[in-house]
Amino acid sequence: MKKIISTILCTILTVCLVFVLGGCSSKTKLFVYNVGDYIHPDVIDMFEAENPDIKVVYELFDSVEEMYMKVSNGTSPYDVAVPSDYMIEQMIDEGLLNKINFDNVPNYSNVDSNMRNLDFDPTNEYSVPYMWGTIGILYNKTMVDEPVDSWDILWDEKYKDNIFLFNQERDMVSVALKKCGYSMNSDDDAELSQAEAALKEQSDLVKAYCGDEIKDNMINGGAALAVVWSGDAYFCMEQNPDLAYVIPNEGSNLWFDCMVIPKTSTHQEEAEKFIDFMSRPDIAKLNAEYIGYSTANEKARELLADDVKNDKMRYPSLDEDFMSKMEIFAYNKSRNAKLADIWTRVLNS
Repeated sequence: MKKIISTILCTILTVCLVFVLGGCSSKTKLFVYNVGDYIHPDVIDMFEAENPDIKVVYELFDSVEEMYMKVSNGTSPYDVAVPSDYMIEQMIDEGLLNKINFDNVPNYSNVDSNMRNLDFDPTNEYSVPYMWGTIGILYNKTMVDEPVDSWDILWDEKYKDNIFLFNQERDMVSVALKKCGYSMNSDDDAELSQAEAALKEQSDLVKAYCGDEIKDNMINGGAALAVVWSGDAYFCMEQNPDLAYVIPNEGSNLWFDCMVIPKTSTHQEEAEKFIDFMSRPDIAKLNAEYIGYSTANEKARELLADDVKNDKMRYPSLDEDFMSKMEIFAYNKSRNAKLADIWTRVLNS
C-alpha cells in the first residue's frame, strides 16, 4: 500500500511539475537589448502585465559597437535593440535589420514628425525614434567666469587639469573637427590630420578621458568643463545648480537612439507589440522622466512638466537655423578605421 501511495504522489508531483513548466514555456520569450539605465524600471513589468503571454528577457550592452558585434554574428537571440543613428545606417546597409510592419505599431503616430525620414533611415522602414539629444559642454559656473559659447574653451590653458572628455574617438574627433571649422562627418585626410593635431595639443590640458564617471565628477565639482551628452548634462544640473550646459556656436552632433528589430529575431509581431507599447505617450513620458533625455514622442512631451518641455536646450526648436549647425553622425566604414587610429595616437601622445 505504501508503494502504491508513493507512486501516486510521485505521479501527481510530476504532473504538477509538467503543468508549471509547461505554463512557463508557453510564454514567448522576447529578447530586448538596450544600453544600461535607459528605461524606467517599472516598464518591463507593466508590459508583461498587459501581455501575460510574453516574458521579456532584458539584456544590457555598454556600447552600440558591442551591440553590433553580437547582432552581426547572426546567432544572437535579440528581438528588439536600441542602437544609435549611424549604427542603424550601418545595420541597414549590411542587411541586419527587419523592416517594421507599422500596422502593428499604431503609436508610431505619436512620434514627432521632425524625427521621421532622417538620413540614417530615409524611407522610414526600419526604426522608431526613442530618445534624442545633443553633445555639448557642461561647465561649473563657479569655476568659469567667461562666456562658454565655443569649443575653443576646451583648449584654453587656464583650465589645465580641469577638463573631462569622452574616451570615444567618434565624439572627440568630431568635436575637434568642428573647432577647426569642418564637418563632423569629414573623411578628408587633411582635415582629419588637423583635428588630430588639435587633440594632441589639447591632451596636456585634459584631466581624464572617461565615460559615465564624468557625471559624478562634475556633480562633485571635480572639474570646470566637460563634454557630455545633453541628458547627462540635465541629470548633473539637477544634482548641482552650479552647473550649466551649452551647445557651442560652431554647432554639434544631433543624435537619435531608435528601436529596431534585428534580422535574427524570431518574434517579429511580439517585437512590434513591445515597440508600440514603448511608443505609447504615458510609457514614453515615464521613460523620459526617468532617463532625463529628450523623448522623440511628441504626445509624451506634451505630458511633461512645463519647465521641462519648454526648456529650449532640452527641447530646442528643430528650425532651419538650429539644424544648419547640427549634424547627425553618418556611417562610413573606411572612416571608422581612421578615427580609431587617430584616437590611439592621441591617447599615446
